[in-house]
Amino acid sequence: MPIYFYSTRNEYGSFSNFSAHGFELDGEYWPTTEHYFQAQKFPGTPEVDRIRQVKTPKDAAKMGRSRQLPLRQDWEQVKDDLMRKAVLRKFETHADIREILLATADEEIVENAPGDYYWGCGKDGSGKNMLGHILMEVREMLRKST
Repeated sequence: MPIYFYSTRNEYGSFSNFSAHGFELDGEYWPTTEHYFQAQKFPGTPEVDRIRQVKTPKDAAKMGRSRQLPLRQDWEQVKDDLMRKAVLRKFETHADIREILLATADEEIVENAPGDYYWGCGKDGSGKNMLGHILMEVREMLRKST
């Protein structure tokens, strides 16, 4: 039976990029995977630190989605790998949520995001669910490293 997640307030809330599980990556501390992911859209600009320092992941998402600054040219090619890197580090850093992820065994993991047809399953379930796929890949990586 698939495991659906979206809100940070339910049993699998730690799977959300908005969950408050910070980590160090690329020499900086990131409060959430959302902060890290959104900041990576603007490497080499002051926007990276601005996004890293905002209070909430919702603010980080809003800043990252703003098109006042141009996106890095290779964004479409690198976004999945950057997400994988952040999600892996988050689960490597926090033993409690690593256990929750590993306890899902071989169940399918689905981000039940009605408005997101790339990272989530979308309103009608036809989305790519890339975040779910990355979580399942990270689960497999963690399994092999324990």
